[in-house]
Amino acid sequence: MRLAVAVRPPRSVVDRLAELPRPPRPGLNWSVPEQWIVKVRPLGHVAEALWPGLADAVRAALDGAGPVGVRVGPVAERLGGQWLGVPAHGLDDLGAAVFEATAGIVPVTHPQPFRADLVLARGRVPADLAGLPLDVRWTVDEVVLVADRSSPRAPRLADVAVVPLRG
Repeated sequence: MRLAVAVRPPRSVVDRLAELPRPPRPGLNWSVPEQWIVKVRPLGHVAEALWPGLADAVRAALDGAGPVGVRVGPVAERLGGQWLGVPAHGLDDLGAAVFEATAGIVPVTHPQPFRADLVLARGRVPADLAGLPLDVRWTVDEVVLVADRSSPRAPRLADVAVVPLRG
């Protein structure tokens, strides 16, 4: 199962995302609220037996870390022609700590430094969707270990561990 360490936007940001225009386009799949997360470390396919160790490593790495301000914006970008994402700013230190803490359990395969984005759509992303304005901010007070149990019929993301940021 695919796993990631991520942050979730609060209800006010989810409501704002839901207001964005979502014109139907052939081959484009708009993400739904359940999918609106910002990954700070994608882990890929991870055996369930490793999940507790990953959760412990993230807890240890973030012990004493306080809440973090994040800004998503200012505009959506076309990422490799297959994703429409909005860059997330303010999570670099948190992400670096998580990457360092988990690399011994799940090797790093993503290019570094990793760029955090909030993904709005997947599939064949037309060039004219780049530039869609979105500028939201919130304070991140927890990090989640998210299991992606999605199927072609429906997205299903489940939090398997929650790590509060209490500093």
